[in-house]
Amino acid sequence: MTNSALLSLICLSIIQGITEWLPISSSGLLVIFEEAVMLEDKNKNLLFNIAAHTGSLIAVIIYFKKEIFSIINNIPLLQNIIIATTPVVIFGFMIKVLNINLFLQDIKIVAYATIFFSIILYFCDKVSVKIKFNKNISNRNALYIGLAQVLALIPGTSRSGITISCARYLGFSRLDSAKFSFLISIPTLFAATVLGIGEVALNFDRDLIILLLVGFSFSLIVSLLSIKVFLSFVEKHSLTIFVIIRLILGFLLLFYLAN
Repeated sequence: MTNSALLSLICLSIIQGITEWLPISSSGLLVIFEEAVMLEDKNKNLLFNIAAHTGSLIAVIIYFKKEIFSIINNIPLLQNIIIATTPVVIFGFMIKVLNINLFLQDIKIVAYATIFFSIILYFCDKVSVKIKFNKNISNRNALYIGLAQVLALIPGTSRSGITISCARYLGFSRLDSAKFSFLISIPTLFAATVLGIGEVALNFDRDLIILLLVGFSFSLIVSLLSIKVFLSFVEKHSLTIFVIIRLILGFLLLFYLAN
């Protein structure tokens, strides 16, 4: 592996570690970056993405370890996490089987999704807080958030962005919305990792171990920092800054495509 390739992998893992948790699409930015650096080996690209997502998965488990252990004695919360996760697992599997994911990885789709869902995020974030997460979340609200999460299968949407938007629209605080979004990311990331491993298992070779170590390590460290910083941020601030970032990114992409 050349130094330039290794640097590209480090950059990709940092992008994954930051944008998986912020309301900015990690998959969308990864698609853009992969095309920009023109990584040629698709099998290695896929394995790297798996490693990076695994790093994010382990990071959120570490950060929310207390909440995860408490779920054992909180059956309603566990039930709601399952309800919120089921739709994206089903639709994600269907997209994989039908090979629709290749069509979705179009930069034009990323651009329009980035702009459209930034507007959704802006208006949803203006809703006043009406209910408390720990006391009032219902199976219906969990299902609504789960259905919203399906839209994150479109690159440019942002999984955390769309689930937080939906939770805010339902009346949850920014902090509660972010926490529930991160909790339901655990089974989602796990399912995505398992599907990805199954796809590359037959073509595994020793060179891919480097990708695993690099992607996993950087994604894990950056994810832990991102989760901590973002949760602290939403306690005191609105999500407008992320709306602005998404709009700038989306229009820059459209400008790039037009030239």
